[in-house]
Amino acid sequence: MYVSARTDYAVRAMLAIAADHPHLVKAADLASAQDIPLSFLQGILLDLRRAGLLHSHRGVDGGYALARPATEITVGDVVRAAGGALTTVRGLPTTTTTYHGVATGLKDVWVAVEEAIEGVVDRRTLAHLAVSALPAA
Repeated sequence: MYVSARTDYAVRAMLAIAADHPHLVKAADLASAQDIPLSFLQGILLDLRRAGLLHSHRGVDGGYALARPATEITVGDVVRAAGGALTTVRGLPTTTTTYHGVATGLKDVWVAVEEAIEGVVDRRTLAHLAVSALPAA
């Protein structure tokens, strides 16, 4: 699995927004705190809002907030919203690959890799990551 800067930024942004819940987080503050270029972040936030993961509020007191509780948003949700498919083969969805001859079984390997990745990212919520970031008592 290749994690692009866009995907990494999206997950970091969602974690920061979740950490400030229920307060609204301004894009400029988020960009500064997470060291993400603001213009790049704005596109990511738009995609996350379109995916139903964020609400945006306009105005001087506006900003972004989670659209659902952090316990209901998985890392997989964020990754898919920011970058599409979790895994690809030559840029195409894993399930669409076709092979012939000695390589016929290779598709099964790529599908198993995708399922393993899904098993990790779809079981980790923003809330799980927030708890693991807390200092040990």
